[in-house]
Amino acid sequence: MEALIFYVLAAITVASAFFVVFLRRPIHNVLFMIIVMIGLAGLFVLLQAEFVAMVQLVVYAGAVMVLFLFVIMLLNLDQVQLPVDPRALRSWVGIALAVLVPVLLIPILKAFVPSASPAAEKALEMSNTQIIARELFTTYLLPFEIVSVLLLAAIIGTVILAKKRS
Repeated sequence: MEALIFYVLAAITVASAFFVVFLRRPIHNVLFMIIVMIGLAGLFVLLQAEFVAMVQLVVYAGAVMVLFLFVIMLLNLDQVQLPVDPRALRSWVGIALAVLVPVLLIPILKAFVPSASPAAEKALEMSNTQIIARELFTTYLLPFEIVSVLLLAAIIGTVILAKKRS
């Protein structure tokens, strides 16, 4: 049953990604990109990475895609007619490379797959959220705090720049 769900989600995700690339209207591209993000979140759930799936939904499908959709509607990009590319050969070369490169890289990447270790078996006993929290607040505490200060500075700078001058 899990394999069937995987293949259905993978087919939906790949088909939606195809539509994102090849449809002509920007609003349709964004809507299919949202479907791609939902499909990826479903695949993360199948991998038992629930935290990553929720972050995928909230951050990408929720915030980023809504922002893209808002910008497209604000700029009326839906009414812009994109020119037809007379050199369609480039599209076919791109498709061929997109298929060929992963086929060539799979044997190379299989050599780098690590074997199971006792630490990995111990990590399977904890939930994903616990593992991420432990690493974030022990090993990566300083970079985490530096990024939070940088984001705070960016927010303050954005508010100052956007403030109307009286």
